[in-house]
Amino acid sequence: MLNLQHNDILKGMFIDATEGIIVSNTEGRLVLANPKALQMFGYTDQEMLNLSIEDLVPPRYKPKHNEHRAHYNENPSPRAMGVGRDLSAIRKDGHEFPIEISLSYVKSLDQTLIVSFVIDITERKRKDNELRQANELLKTTSFELSKLNQELEQKVQERTLELAHMIQKLTEAKTEVDMALEKERALNLLKSRFISTASHEFRTPLATIMSSVSLAGRYAETLDKNNMIKHIERVKNSVNHLTEILNDLLSLDKLEEGEMLAHPEYISVNDFVMGVIEEMRPITKAGHRLLFQGLSSQELIFVDKRIMKNILINMISNAIKYSNENTSIDISLKKQATTLSIEVKDHGIGIPLEDQPHIFERFYRANNSGNMPGTGLGLSIVKKYLEILNGDISFSSTPNKGTTFHIHIPI
Repeated sequence: MLNLQHNDILKGMFIDATEGIIVSNTEGRLVLANPKALQMFGYTDQEMLNLSIEDLVPPRYKPKHNEHRAHYNENPSPRAMGVGRDLSAIRKDGHEFPIEISLSYVKSLDQTLIVSFVIDITERKRKDNELRQANELLKTTSFELSKLNQELEQKVQERTLELAHMIQKLTEAKTEVDMALEKERALNLLKSRFISTASHEFRTPLATIMSSVSLAGRYAETLDKNNMIKHIERVKNSVNHLTEILNDLLSLDKLEEGEMLAHPEYISVNDFVMGVIEEMRPITKAGHRLLFQGLSSQELIFVDKRIMKNILINMISNAIKYSNENTSIDISLKKQATTLSIEVKDHGIGIPLEDQPHIFERFYRANNSGNMPGTGLGLSIVKKYLEILNGDISFSSTPNKGTTFHIHIPI
């Protein structure tokens, strides 16, 4: 049985997690489940503790699951399960649902405990199906439009004697075709920007998760609980941030239409910005120095910290991306009356003069960005976030010397 003190520690760590977390021993018996896992599978806490991990697996997978569990027990390590395959679980009422699962482990006294992180991806599957259907519709529309265009060209050649009449008809048909093609391009662009933007925005929290899970595993081996808890908290914070970014992407229309509202709260601005900077360190280049100059006193400001974090991550990640190795990135804060000013300065490639008027436009990328990854959405999203906060952004840039962004937020 799990030591009660350790049980309380683990339960306190997992109780507010937004993903389902299940702890089992090497025999597959469940010893702990957080509230999200209980809700996901439909069991009470006591019912859950009377189950084995195989009770949560659909019957057709059980014969192989014991073998998979035994292999993992022989060589436990943090890993994602079922990469490239669809995984599913079964609720108390017998209903199956799709999941993503990753495994880790902790040492507790004389036993090894397996920690399963479970995410219900039913909604994501539904969105994927809708996206596939939209793509099929686009393919059908493209084929029909191509066929229509060929027919129109053939009719032009066959009806030379009716040229004047056909010119009018072709003009009308061309307008319709162009409108249909524009709609097709817009749908393809929507699909492309979702995938590309998700990759761009998720990179930082994923790097934090990978780093912290690895470090937490090392601390678990030495039973360094304080450091292990600190890195597990970083993983939880990054997972929460990933969820928030995904929600923002899925409701991009709401953001563009001004329907997203700010939910401000008091935060210690110096500690908050330093925390974001620490999360960014795993993606810095060799020799990068992230230098921070905070306010002279530990002041509290009243602001939506989720929006603030998204803004800071975007600005700092851009500075890292467009800076060379062995350079510094300076982040500084100033408070003037009722305005908080944030300055992010890099010593990178800068923005060409001809690109500067367009830098906040959606999907626009400067000519000198080359093969660097990005969608051209980051700065336009930052600008919209600042509109929600009634703030503004400006910049100064010199090609091949660097760029400084100035952000002003009323507080």
